[in-house]
Amino acid sequence: MRGTIAFASTLGLFIAFPPKSFAEPTPPDPAAPSEQAPPAPPWVPRSTAELQGLDKVNARRTTLEVKVGTSAQYGSLKITVQSCEVRPPDQPQDAAAFLIIADSHESEPGFRGWMFASAPSVSMLEHPIYDVRLTGCRS
Repeated sequence: MRGTIAFASTLGLFIAFPPKSFAEPTPPDPAAPSEQAPPAPPWVPRSTAELQGLDKVNARRTTLEVKVGTSAQYGSLKITVQSCEVRPPDQPQDAAAFLIIADSHESEPGFRGWMFASAPSVSMLEHPIYDVRLTGCRS
């Protein structure tokens, strides 16, 4: 009987005064100023993309330097560089290039988008014979 009374009184306390994890969250005050992150600094354009190609069949690496607005041929791939940019000097180093990579044996481009030097696996060309990655951008 005592155990039942103790349990009931403890349960009553939880119902009357719920812990913060069970209480409803208080909505934000709409009059309070919202804290937003400052805008990211703009990337700095460069004139040449430095790319590295890998022929998976021969295990042969090739370094390519392609000027922005031009194309280069690598095996059956046509690599077009539309933009190449680096982060500002006060930011962690990285380079990004907007590439269009088309295989002469295919009708659609195999890759179209931004490629990042610091994270090649984020956006990469999926091709059975070739790998292409951005290694940097320079003036």
